[in-house]
Amino acid sequence: MQSPVNIRRDESGMPSVRVNWQVKTVLPVAFVLLNGLLLFLMATISLRNPERHQVLIVAGTGAVAICAAVMIALAYFIQRPMVELQEKIARVGEGDLDVSVNFAKRNDEIGDLGRNFNRMVQQLRESREEIDRLHRNQMSRAEHLATLGELAAGLAHEIRNPLAGIAGVVEIVGRDLPAPSPARAVVKDVRLEIAQINRILTDLLQTARPHPPEMRPSDLNTTIEHAVMLARQQVLSKPVQIELEKDPELPLVEHDSDQMHQVLLNLLLNAVQAIEGTGAVRVVIHGRKDKVLISVADNGRGISPEHLPFIFRPFYTTKGTGTGLGLSLARRIVEDHRGRIEVESEVGHGTEFLVTLPIRQPQQCTEGAEAAAS
Repeated sequence: MQSPVNIRRDESGMPSVRVNWQVKTVLPVAFVLLNGLLLFLMATISLRNPERHQVLIVAGTGAVAICAAVMIALAYFIQRPMVELQEKIARVGEGDLDVSVNFAKRNDEIGDLGRNFNRMVQQLRESREEIDRLHRNQMSRAEHLATLGELAAGLAHEIRNPLAGIAGVVEIVGRDLPAPSPARAVVKDVRLEIAQINRILTDLLQTARPHPPEMRPSDLNTTIEHAVMLARQQVLSKPVQIELEKDPELPLVEHDSDQMHQVLLNLLLNAVQAIEGTGAVRVVIHGRKDKVLISVADNGRGISPEHLPFIFRPFYTTKGTGTGLGLSLARRIVEDHRGRIEVESEVGHGTEFLVTLPIRQPQQCTEGAEAAAS
């Protein structure tokens, strides 16, 4: 239990007596009760001795005056700091963090309150300065990335035109080669490399020049089912099963079906490529209040913890043949849908991607997408 009277040393090392406000509050009440008891005794005496009636009046008036003075002093020492604190809190609420209270020098609980308030405002001021610094850095980085994106998009566009000509020449050369010619195998490899370059350029263009989603209420079960069917066609030669569990009670979800189809197909193909030998990929759709959860889980090799924080970065890939743009593009599409994408993985046990989307898009998001589309 806290002692009512404490002796502490100030900054100069001198001892100072500190009386808690509990004692300061009880003292005037006790004083009033004591004066009331004295007045009662004096009134009893005055009834027996009328000559002391005048003394009683003077004593009573003095007691009331003393109580009033004590109450006024308490109101002054308590109310003024509270009024000042309310004013400073209002200024902080308006964004002014260059404030401090003057009663922080007091050696009591009110002073503790003032010191804590000044410390809190100082921490808020430092945090805001740090946030402003980080915001400036992020804006500078965003401008730099935007410039690089425009440059990359221009280069990709310029590369695709001659690449199409090269692909045409390779096709003609391969068609004119005799059947037993060993060069046919080389031509086939060149075609595959050209197709790989074209996929990289396509992903790069979609990343550098993203198109806003065209939000429409539609059946998300059907969108995902189409992606699952396409992924099944691409894994016919592998012992991999792709299972789909739809939500029959899911209402229409506002989304861009083409973009979400691209997201799910990318996640499915990544899951298939992570499976070595026999395995399974499970897709589960589950509506929950105003959101829908889409889980894509596989029992493949998993992602190591040192790679997991970076898999959504552009051009970061753990696959030898990947472009490193698929997951980055998927996250951008999901975030454009006001959703989020998360991943959990354990090496040797598999990976699960969880996509969360709102069933209804905010009005300003829908209006912005329609304006961009028009």
